[in-house]
Amino acid sequence: MSVLAITVIPVAAAILGALLAVNTRSSPAVVSAVQHFAAGVVFAAASAEILPDLMHYHAPVATLTGGAIGVALMLLIMQIEARWKGPVGMVVTTGVDLIVDGLVLGIGFAAGAKAGALLTVALTLEVLFLGLTVADTLGGAKARVRAVTGTALLMLGLPLGTILATPVSHLPGPIVAGFLSFGLMALLYLVTEELLVEAHEKPDRPWITSLFLVGFLSVLLLDQLIG
Repeated sequence: MSVLAITVIPVAAAILGALLAVNTRSSPAVVSAVQHFAAGVVFAAASAEILPDLMHYHAPVATLTGGAIGVALMLLIMQIEARWKGPVGMVVTTGVDLIVDGLVLGIGFAAGAKAGALLTVALTLEVLFLGLTVADTLGGAKARVRAVTGTALLMLGLPLGTILATPVSHLPGPIVAGFLSFGLMALLYLVTEELLVEAHEKPDRPWITSLFLVGFLSVLLLDQLIG
C-alpha cells in the first residue's frame, strides 16, 4: 500500500469526528481524555521512531537547519491562530497544520515503514479530534452538510503534504536528516502547545491525565510487538 493510500485512514477518522460532532455532543472529560491519549501516542512516535532515526545521521548543520525551520513554522502558525480569530482563521491555520502533518507522515515513512505506521496511528487520533473541532466551528448540528463537507475538503491537506514529502526518501542523507529534524519539531509542538494545552483547559481528573502515559506505553508495546 502506498503512503498516499494510507492517508485515507486519518482522513476517514476526521470525517468520522465531523459526523460525531454534528450528531452528538461529547463531554469535556471525553474530549480531554482523547487529547491526553493522542498526545502520549504522538510523543512516543516522535521519541521512539523519528528521534532514533535522526541520530543515525551525522549531519549537525542539516539537523539544525531543519529543526530551526520547523520551530519557525510552528511559531508562525501560533501567531496566525492568535491574531486571526473566527471560522476563517480556524480553517486557514488548520489547513496549514494538516499540510505539515502530511509532510511529517511522509517523512516518517521515509525513515522506515514502522515509523510511518506508528505516526499513522498517532495522526489518526489527532485528526479525529480535529474533525470534531472543525465541524463544530463550521456550524455543527445547525449546518450538518456544510460542517461535514467543509471538514472533508480541509482534510485534503493531509495527502497533499504527504505527496510533497514523497521524494524525501530518495534524497541524500543530510537532507533526509533535515526533514526528520523538521518533523520532530513539528510533532513536539503538536504535543506541548496544541494537544496538552487544549486538554488542560478542561476539567482534569487523575484517570484522564494517566491516559497520556497509557498512550505513550501503548506505542512502546506496539513498537516491540511489530518488531
